Amino acid sequence: MSAVVPQPVVARLTRAAIFLVVRINPGKDSENAVRGLCALLSALLRAVGFRDPEARLSCVMALGSDAWDRLFGDPRPKYLHPFREIHGVHHAVSTPGDILFHIRSVRMDLCFELASQIMSRLGKAVTAIDEVHGFKYFDDRDLLGFVDGTENPSDQDAVDATTIGQEDPAFAGGSYVITQKYLHDLQRWNAISTSEQENIIGRHKLSDIEQDDAAKAPYAHNVLTTVVEDGEQLEIVRDNMPFGEIGKGEFGTYFIGYARSPHRIEQMLENMFVGRPPGNYDRLLDVSRAVTGALFFVPSATFLDDVSPEDNDAAAASGEAPVCAEQRGAGSSDTARTYPPVNDGSLGIGSLKQEGEP
Repeated sequence: MSAVVPQPVVARLTRAAIFLVVRINPGKDSENAVRGLCALLSALLRAVGFRDPEARLSCVMALGSDAWDRLFGDPRPKYLHPFREIHGVHHAVSTPGDILFHIRSVRMDLCFELASQIMSRLGKAVTAIDEVHGFKYFDDRDLLGFVDGTENPSDQDAVDATTIGQEDPAFAGGSYVITQKYLHDLQRWNAISTSEQENIIGRHKLSDIEQDDAAKAPYAHNVLTTVVEDGEQLEIVRDNMPFGEIGKGEFGTYFIGYARSPHRIEQMLENMFVGRPPGNYDRLLDVSRAVTGALFFVPSATFLDDVSPEDNDAAAASGEAPVCAEQRGAGSSDTARTYPPVNDGSLGIGSLKQEGEP
């Protein structure tokens, strides 16, 4: 049996990204279209990424709780549930979303092309409910002027922090991801002195050096988002991005955090919005408002490759033979599978096939 291949959750951070959240429209045809996209995604990614292999194009496809039930039913990932609202000093809202596509590259045009190809194939099966185009701001800073993501784990530590193992063996190689879109009141933020901004974040603004523990305010962002259980710090991988539309006056940070369990991110958010102890909340929330909130499960790339593009229940009811993974070829490591050709000519490189196919 081939090893399970995770999706590129721990891909190197890039300077461009698209965060696309869609709702699956009613009907079996819509569900089958999504299943078909699951099986096709790796080929689409290879085809678009072939244009510039050095641009590090990647895509993570993640599914919400309701979407999982509609598409796959039981068994389901152990900790998958709708995003839980948090009512504290500030409010962490829960918003709809069936599928998240997190598309990354050093080039926005490749992100845009892949998103276009995905939505073209899904067609009327889905409705886009949120789309954010993120960018890196100067030397990897957010719009608040601080470097974001400094404390991300790396290499094997990142894999260990994000990848499900034997705690849920049926979904080993998967991950969980939580997303929130924050809108900043930059006028209010810029009116705060630099020293107090540093107290709110817990870092020195210019150097990005973390404040000494003894000097940190108890409400500092990096204090409240540090979670230690049984003597172990529970890490996550963040790939936050600034975004903005000047004409609309809407700009902020798109938070995206990956972990092997949603609990560790949920505890961080509880500390931020309610406080640790209650009332000692994250003062960053005084100038940054969460307007979305969603939790998704990230199945392994192997799982997606092996999804049947047909609804087997519907096929059985019509007397047709169900389509199974074995009939289409094995997982992503099997080079025998071919994919439908691209008919619109936009990719310009012919059929979508596994590498090494004739």
